[in-house]
Amino acid sequence: MNLNALLAIAKCIDWLSIKVGRTVGWLILLTTLVSAYNALARKAFDYSSNGLLEIQWYFFAAVFLLGAAYTLQQDAHIRIDIVSNRFSERTRAWIDIAGHVLFTLPLIGFVVVSGWDFAHESFLVNEHSPDPGGLIRWPAKALIVIGFMLLGLQVCSEIIKKVAILNRHAKP
Repeated sequence: MNLNALLAIAKCIDWLSIKVGRTVGWLILLTTLVSAYNALARKAFDYSSNGLLEIQWYFFAAVFLLGAAYTLQQDAHIRIDIVSNRFSERTRAWIDIAGHVLFTLPLIGFVVVSGWDFAHESFLVNEHSPDPGGLIRWPAKALIVIGFMLLGLQVCSEIIKKVAILNRHAKP
Protein backbone atom coordinates (compact mmCIF):
# COMPACT_ATOMS: atom_id res chain seq x y z
CA MET A 1 0.00 0.00 0.00
CA ASN A 2 1.46 3.36 -0.94
CA LEU A 3 1.73 6.37 1.32
CA ASN A 4 -1.06 8.28 -0.44
CA ALA A 5 -3.48 5.43 0.27
CA LEU A 6 -2.36 5.35 3.91
CA LEU A 7 -2.84 9.12 4.16
CA ALA A 8 -6.40 8.66 2.84
CA ILE A 9 -7.01 6.11 5.60
CA ALA A 10 -5.52 8.52 8.15
CA LYS A 11 -7.87 11.22 6.90
CA CYS A 12 -10.86 8.89 7.48
CA ILE A 13 -9.64 8.07 10.99
CA ASP A 14 -9.19 11.78 11.71
CA TRP A 15 -12.76 12.41 10.49
CA LEU A 16 -14.07 9.71 12.85
CA SER A 17 -12.11 11.12 15.81
CA ILE A 18 -13.43 14.61 15.11
CA LYS A 19 -17.03 13.43 14.82
CA VAL A 20 -16.88 11.34 18.00
CA GLY A 21 -14.98 14.03 19.90
CA ARG A 22 -17.38 16.83 19.02
CA THR A 23 -20.37 14.62 19.76
CA VAL A 24 -19.19 13.53 23.21
CA GLY A 25 -18.34 17.15 23.95
CA TRP A 26 -22.07 17.66 24.37
CA LEU A 27 -21.98 15.17 27.22
CA ILE A 28 -20.14 17.80 29.24
CA LEU A 29 -23.26 19.98 29.11
CA LEU A 30 -25.49 17.01 29.90
CA THR A 31 -23.25 16.01 32.81
CA THR A 32 -23.41 19.55 34.16
CA LEU A 33 -27.20 19.62 33.91
CA VAL A 34 -27.58 16.23 35.64
CA SER A 35 -25.14 17.33 38.33
CA ALA A 36 -27.01 20.59 38.90
CA TYR A 37 -30.33 18.73 39.07
CA ASN A 38 -28.87 16.27 41.59
CA ALA A 39 -27.54 19.06 43.79
CA LEU A 40 -30.79 21.03 43.61
CA ALA A 41 -32.96 17.97 44.31
CA ARG A 42 -30.77 16.95 47.25
CA LYS A 43 -30.69 20.42 48.86
CA ALA A 44 -34.19 21.67 48.05
CA PHE A 45 -36.22 18.45 48.20
CA ASP A 46 -34.02 16.09 50.22
CA TYR A 47 -34.09 13.72 47.24
CA SER A 48 -31.19 11.69 45.96
CA SER A 49 -30.82 9.05 43.27
CA ASN A 50 -27.92 6.66 42.95
CA GLY A 51 -28.83 6.13 39.31
CA LEU A 52 -28.48 9.83 38.56
CA LEU A 53 -25.19 10.01 40.44
CA GLU A 54 -23.86 7.04 38.50
CA ILE A 55 -25.00 8.42 35.13
CA GLN A 56 -22.87 11.50 35.87
CA TRP A 57 -19.87 9.19 36.27
CA TYR A 58 -20.76 7.34 33.06
CA PHE A 59 -21.04 10.60 31.13
CA PHE A 60 -17.72 11.82 32.51
CA ALA A 61 -16.08 8.49 31.62
CA ALA A 62 -17.52 8.73 28.11
CA VAL A 63 -16.11 12.24 27.65
CA PHE A 64 -12.70 11.20 28.90
CA LEU A 65 -12.46 7.85 27.10
CA LEU A 66 -14.21 8.68 23.84
CA GLY A 67 -12.63 12.14 23.66
CA ALA A 68 -9.03 10.93 23.99
CA ALA A 69 -8.66 10.19 20.26
CA TYR A 70 -9.99 13.66 19.41
CA THR A 71 -7.54 15.22 21.86
CA LEU A 72 -4.66 13.42 20.16
CA GLN A 73 -5.93 14.30 16.69
CA GLN A 74 -6.12 17.98 17.67
CA ASP A 75 -2.59 17.80 19.12
CA ALA A 76 -4.04 18.97 22.44
CA HIS A 77 -2.48 16.19 24.50
CA ILE A 78 0.21 16.80 27.08
CA ARG A 79 3.61 17.41 25.61
CA ILE A 80 6.67 19.18 26.90
CA ASP A 81 6.58 21.95 24.29
CA ILE A 82 9.51 23.84 25.72
CA VAL A 83 11.71 20.84 24.86
CA SER A 84 9.96 19.57 21.74
CA ASN A 85 9.89 22.99 20.06
CA ARG A 86 13.70 22.97 20.01
CA PHE A 87 13.71 19.96 17.67
CA SER A 88 13.16 19.97 13.95
CA GLU A 89 9.89 18.72 12.52
CA ARG A 90 11.62 15.53 11.36
CA THR A 91 13.11 14.87 14.82
CA ARG A 92 9.71 15.42 16.45
CA ALA A 93 8.21 13.00 13.91
CA TRP A 94 10.78 10.34 14.82
CA ILE A 95 10.18 10.86 18.54
CA ASP A 96 6.41 10.61 18.07
CA ILE A 97 6.67 7.46 15.96
CA ALA A 98 9.00 5.81 18.48
CA GLY A 99 6.77 6.79 21.41
CA HIS A 100 3.63 5.54 19.71
CA VAL A 101 5.15 2.24 18.54
CA LEU A 102 7.11 1.44 21.69
CA PHE A 103 4.76 2.71 24.38
CA THR A 104 1.32 3.90 23.29
CA LEU A 105 0.25 1.04 21.00
CA PRO A 106 1.38 -1.72 23.40
CA LEU A 107 -0.48 -0.03 26.28
CA ILE A 108 -3.59 0.36 24.14
CA GLY A 109 -3.37 -3.29 23.08
CA PHE A 110 -3.10 -4.40 26.70
CA VAL A 111 -6.07 -2.28 27.80
CA VAL A 112 -8.25 -3.41 24.89
CA VAL A 113 -7.50 -7.11 25.41
CA SER A 114 -7.91 -7.08 29.18
CA GLY A 115 -10.77 -4.57 29.05
CA TRP A 116 -12.67 -6.78 26.62
CA ASP A 117 -12.71 -9.64 29.15
CA PHE A 118 -13.62 -7.18 31.90
CA ALA A 119 -16.59 -5.77 29.96
CA HIS A 120 -17.68 -9.09 28.49
CA GLU A 121 -17.84 -10.80 31.88
CA SER A 122 -19.85 -7.87 33.23
CA PHE A 123 -22.25 -8.19 30.30
CA LEU A 124 -22.63 -11.96 30.73
CA VAL A 125 -23.59 -11.70 34.40
CA ASN A 126 -25.64 -8.53 33.80
CA GLU A 127 -23.63 -6.78 36.50
CA HIS A 128 -25.40 -3.98 38.31
CA SER A 129 -24.23 -1.43 40.79
CA PRO A 130 -24.56 -2.74 44.36
CA ASP A 131 -26.20 0.57 45.34
CA PRO A 132 -30.00 0.77 45.44
CA GLY A 133 -31.26 2.24 42.18
CA GLY A 134 -27.82 1.90 40.63
CA LEU A 135 -27.21 1.27 36.95
CA ILE A 136 -25.97 -1.68 34.96
CA ARG A 137 -22.18 -1.70 34.81
CA TRP A 138 -21.25 -3.27 31.48
CA PRO A 139 -21.89 -0.14 29.35
CA ALA A 140 -19.39 1.82 31.43
CA LYS A 141 -16.88 -1.00 31.19
CA ALA A 142 -17.45 -1.26 27.43
CA LEU A 143 -16.54 2.44 27.16
CA ILE A 144 -13.01 1.51 28.19
CA VAL A 145 -12.64 -0.86 25.25
CA ILE A 146 -14.33 1.46 22.74
CA GLY A 147 -12.37 4.50 23.89
CA PHE A 148 -9.02 2.74 23.68
CA MET A 149 -9.88 1.24 20.29
CA LEU A 150 -10.64 4.73 18.97
CA LEU A 151 -7.41 5.98 20.51
CA GLY A 152 -5.51 3.11 18.85
CA LEU A 153 -6.95 4.06 15.47
CA GLN A 154 -5.93 7.68 16.01
CA VAL A 155 -2.42 6.65 17.03
CA CYS A 156 -2.16 4.73 13.75
CA SER A 157 -3.31 7.85 11.90
CA GLU A 158 -0.68 9.92 13.69
CA ILE A 159 2.03 7.40 12.79
CA ILE A 160 1.00 7.53 9.12
CA LYS A 161 1.12 11.34 9.14
CA LYS A 162 4.54 11.34 10.82
CA VAL A 163 5.88 8.87 8.24
CA ALA A 164 4.57 11.23 5.55
CA ILE A 165 6.55 14.05 7.13
CA LEU A 166 9.66 11.89 7.12
CA ASN A 167 9.06 11.10 3.46
CA ARG A 168 8.68 14.81 2.77
CA HIS A 169 5.04 14.61 1.68
CA ALA A 170 2.95 17.70 2.08
CA LYS A 171 2.04 18.26 5.72
CA PRO A 172 -1.20 16.30 6.38
